[in-house]
Amino acid sequence: MEYIVVALVAFLASLLTFFSGFGLGTLLTPVFVLFFPIEIAIAGTGLVHFSNNMFKIILVGKNVSKDVVIRFGIPGMVGAAIGAYLLIHLTSFDVIYQNSISSIPIEVKPVNLVIGIVLIAFAIKDLGGTKGDGINKKWLPLGGLLSGFFGGLSGHQGALRTAFLAQLNLTKEAFIASGIAIACLVDLTRIPFYFKNITGLDSIPKTLFVIATLAAFAGALFGKYFLKKIALHTVHQIVAIAIILIALAMILGLV
Repeated sequence: MEYIVVALVAFLASLLTFFSGFGLGTLLTPVFVLFFPIEIAIAGTGLVHFSNNMFKIILVGKNVSKDVVIRFGIPGMVGAAIGAYLLIHLTSFDVIYQNSISSIPIEVKPVNLVIGIVLIAFAIKDLGGTKGDGINKKWLPLGGLLSGFFGGLSGHQGALRTAFLAQLNLTKEAFIASGIAIACLVDLTRIPFYFKNITGLDSIPKTLFVIATLAAFAGALFGKYFLKKIALHTVHQIVAIAIILIALAMILGLV
């Protein structure tokens, strides 16, 4: 059953993330958590995430905006290293707010609450149609640092990265390809930290990893096929709605 669930989630999340710029790690990590400890789940998902992004770079890499990737991606690597270090050494330290919805205990981290509110503000701006120079490029290094940090710490790098990139005057092809390239840089930084310091990663069956990766590849291929059929405005609408949904999930303690 876990093979079917992981494959289905990996496929659908990969298809979603092709347009939204995030979703695979956000959706796949909770599935892995059902079967493995949190650190192993984050590391295993990260490996699937990286493999899938490398595959997508082959599909759309020619459209990368080098300036955006350098400004955002290099600080993102620094942030990812810091976040991965904290995941390994401070996993027992956390501050949470506990709530209850329908008798189900909910844990809301203060940082998730703040980031969720920020993401909603970005998304509402997109839905309102306010584009153009929505954000000065001087803020890209800060966005990269924050996105990379949360990517290294929890695997949730994409929503914040996408919220920043969506404010730039990029074509849909450049927007998607640049986000993928930046994600690859973050993964290249955080994954070695995981595999060097987290024990028990060999508990993930290789077959499960292969199935998840192949399913993610299939989702990426479907995304590449539909990319030509979707207008830039539609991509921005998908991004904004996806950001709002994940932000609400963060605020409510669901992710």
